[in-house]
Amino acid sequence: MDQYRSEITPEPGGPGSLEGGAKLREFLRDTLETVLIALVLFLAINAVSARIRVESVSMQPTLFAGNYVIVNKLAYQLGESQRGDVIVFKYPPDPEREPYIKRVIGLPGDRVRVDNGNVYVNAELLVEPYLEVVTEQEGEWQVPADNLFVMGDNRNNSSDSRAWGMVPLDNVIGKALVIYWPPEQWGLLGFPYAVAAGH
Repeated sequence: MDQYRSEITPEPGGPGSLEGGAKLREFLRDTLETVLIALVLFLAINAVSARIRVESVSMQPTLFAGNYVIVNKLAYQLGESQRGDVIVFKYPPDPEREPYIKRVIGLPGDRVRVDNGNVYVNAELLVEPYLEVVTEQEGEWQVPADNLFVMGDNRNNSSDSRAWGMVPLDNVIGKALVIYWPPEQWGLLGFPYAVAAGH
């Protein structure tokens, strides 16, 4: 009859055995390595992204108060902003306040006009399927170099470029990519919606 041993117990003092002190040192070394790796990953993730909690209703129905979004902080170091991007930025009149989150409507050099409930960029009608209301406040704005014109999706309940002016590119923290909380509202934000009619 064949006999098998399920494991081999090392002889005391032989290879594979560790005394109490050696076992403790190995445990501490493994723990330290795990903590260091976690710290490096945490710092790396924070260097390229941020997590923002939406506090206002100005971006409804795209974003609701209480939503959490992931923001790509490298988006505009590796590329340029596009109309329709949802961005997080330092509030231009008071950069020390909580960051704002709005949608890019006008790029540097654009002329933005709101007329009869419609938004035009460089005389082209902007198609905005994310809106549920027409834009009531009318006006016309020229976007200077190195600035963006932004508006909230909840057009008639949004403090944005129509009220306090342009967003300098230096104020932009990053591009909002994903709603990650609450889970039932998970969704992508990182692609442009706003397009000029006929393009």
